[in-house]
Amino acid sequence: QVLIASAQLARRLGIPFRSGGSLCASKIPDAQAAYESAQTLLPTLLAGTNFVLHGAGWLEGGLASGYEKFVMDADQLGMMQVLAQGVDLSENGQAMSAIEEVGPGSHFLGCSHTQANFETAFYRSSIADNNSFEQWEAEGAQDAAQRANTLWKRLLREYEAPAIDPGVDEAVQEFIAKKKAAVPDSNV
Repeated sequence: QVLIASAQLARRLGIPFRSGGSLCASKIPDAQAAYESAQTLLPTLLAGTNFVLHGAGWLEGGLASGYEKFVMDADQLGMMQVLAQGVDLSENGQAMSAIEEVGPGSHFLGCSHTQANFETAFYRSSIADNNSFEQWEAEGAQDAAQRANTLWKRLLREYEAPAIDPGVDEAVQEFIAKKKAAVPDSNV
């Protein structure tokens, strides 16, 4: 409540508002970490925060960070991004044509509207497991932290640096070298 009230005060004063993101006191990426982070992220979103600090990965009150927690928080932020978009009241969003097409006593699985929208209609978590117990068990019975561990390792392994113009890259490297040469290395 304080976070939301502070954001309202900042808007009243016409100044930007900064808030924390996925803050938690948990030491590991567990249920405590998930619900504490959600309890900070949701009011941050609802407050209309201009700048979110520590949006992902935070553990142990900021004393630690973890890759698993980072991808779990990024997943949570993806869900909240969908929430922030609001309800789609467009003609497509209301799907009145689908209701007319299907009519009473039937289902929407095969109608053209469902076929055109099913892949983007809902947020599909990269961490949550929505399979049956039997399938989950057959696939190794991994909890969310274990699935997050697999995900961050795959993301890192498959990462490809974005293309950069060679001239821009050269200029950046020269700038970095010049700045490094101008400041003595205090870690020696």
